[in-house]
Amino acid sequence: MAKRRTGGTRGTDTAAYCYGVWLKHLTLLWANGLRTIPDTVAELGPGDSLGIGLAALLSGVKHYYTLDIVHYANTPRNQLIEDQLVALFQQHARRPIKGWPDYDHYLDVNLFPSHILTESGLEMALAPDRIAAIRTALVNPSPDADRITIRYVVPWNEARVIRQATVDLILSHSVLEHVANLEDTYRACALWLKPGGWMSHQIDFTSHYLTKDWNGQWTYPDWMWKIIIGKRPFLINRQPCSHHLQLLRASGFEVVCHLKQAGANGIKRSQLALGWRGLSEDDFACAGTFIQARKA
Repeated sequence: MAKRRTGGTRGTDTAAYCYGVWLKHLTLLWANGLRTIPDTVAELGPGDSLGIGLAALLSGVKHYYTLDIVHYANTPRNQLIEDQLVALFQQHARRPIKGWPDYDHYLDVNLFPSHILTESGLEMALAPDRIAAIRTALVNPSPDADRITIRYVVPWNEARVIRQATVDLILSHSVLEHVANLEDTYRACALWLKPGGWMSHQIDFTSHYLTKDWNGQWTYPDWMWKIIIGKRPFLINRQPCSHHLQLLRASGFEVVCHLKQAGANGIKRSQLALGWRGLSEDDFACAGTFIQARKA
């Protein structure tokens, strides 16, 4: 699970990007009912770095699983990103550039989630011995549950890579549109999460610049799309928003947040390939979604 590689997955190798992604997911989770920093977090498709997970660990998370299909991250880069993230948290740095969805109204006047990452909480999370422990886990991973742990699993193809009912939060950012087997992925997430555990996913339904129009991927019949994919380990699965919602509910999740981003212009319905002519108007116009859900 990863973003399309073009000399890297782009974005996730900068501390500011990873900091902003984590603050967005955490802030919106809090707005929708989360009330404690999760103990164990799993991320799908981290891309070029483990920066989002490192941001989580520096916020107080203790255990971080990161699952990908292709190995991208490297230790020296992650060490540099950890150092930069420490500085951002110590400064209570404002969220980076404004993106979608907008969550500024949940932040303080300095555009930082101080109601979640309090002075006392950050003091403990950023204690020197804890920062050192995160660095140790990054350089020399250990399965010791009494220590801070990082487990980088590449590739992951089966649910058994994480013990059942041991994860508090699973998140992904512009990843699930690339996953070939969504049904098994959502089932695996349901197995990994503890009862009451959370999911937070931002999903991009555009063509990822494979076509001139943002939704041009739906103009190709299946046989032609297979040729476009070729031997790539991933591309985009072309599944619309309603498919994700259906799989979430079928896997035992309650959707507590569903935000939709509308696409501008794009193809006409008459241009849809035969297999996609049944798209609802909502799916046809949806360029992205931010979904948070809770396991029953």
